[in-house]
Amino acid sequence: MNRKKAQVAEGAVSIIVNFILFALKFLAGILTGSIALIADAWHTLSDSLSSVFVILAAKLAARKPDKEHPFGHGRWELISTLIIAFLLAFIGFEFFSGSIEKFKNRESVEYGTLAIIVTIASVVVKELLAQFAFYLGRKTKNSVVSADGWHHRTDALSSIVILIGIVVTKFVTNLWWMDSVLGMACAAMIFFAAIQIMREAITKILGEEPEHNLKERITEEALKIYENDLQIHHIHLHDYISQKELTLHIMLDENMTIKDSHKVATVIENMIKDKFDMVATIHVEPRKSEA
Repeated sequence: MNRKKAQVAEGAVSIIVNFILFALKFLAGILTGSIALIADAWHTLSDSLSSVFVILAAKLAARKPDKEHPFGHGRWELISTLIIAFLLAFIGFEFFSGSIEKFKNRESVEYGTLAIIVTIASVVVKELLAQFAFYLGRKTKNSVVSADGWHHRTDALSSIVILIGIVVTKFVTNLWWMDSVLGMACAAMIFFAAIQIMREAITKILGEEPEHNLKERITEEALKIYENDLQIHHIHLHDYISQKELTLHIMLDENMTIKDSHKVATVIENMIKDKFDMVATIHVEPRKSEA
């Protein structure tokens, strides 16, 4: 499965499942009079919104390079990832604000059996959705799908908060603060996930140093082509998601002709394209020959 198909599949499944969960949670909240369940239902519906961004980003990122965007539109994935991260941060803020308000007002929450059943189902289904998204994200190295997986997990965490509150308040009385304190803890986890997602996306946008292992592999393969003490340095990776550009310097004997040095550079560029799926640009530098 390619990146676009993975995003569309994950987004479509997420929208359908989240809408069903929203309906169940909202109904349980209305029947039991639980404000927390109704709020959690709207949190679930917000996951559907983030999944719309996932599908939209897949469509935009799949567009072919054009005159204005010669490196393609792959970074729409990163933009969508940031949007999802901001949504998570907003949800975390709402959770934290609501929890503080509850704590100040000493509000307690009354739950029923229906609330327990719906909440347990929500935790299981949302974690399965998260695992599905994480799997597709790993297989296709797609950050926006992985980010949506974290959105699913935060919803599962918020449901766990409610479930803990339900179980504990069934056995212990006068724990009016339980729901608000657990809500603050859940908000902190959501903020942490949002920050991690933002950091990863921003790092890719700003540009990052290639992994040391990648440098070693490129050097090793290049030495198979040109064994005469080839020196490689200044390796820089420009990740456009749908296309990766690699620039590097090589040092060749100063007595080599322009034609021969160009031939060596071209062969190495073709090797990098075939073995690493990257478009390489090589700058040749002269190396003094030994006397």
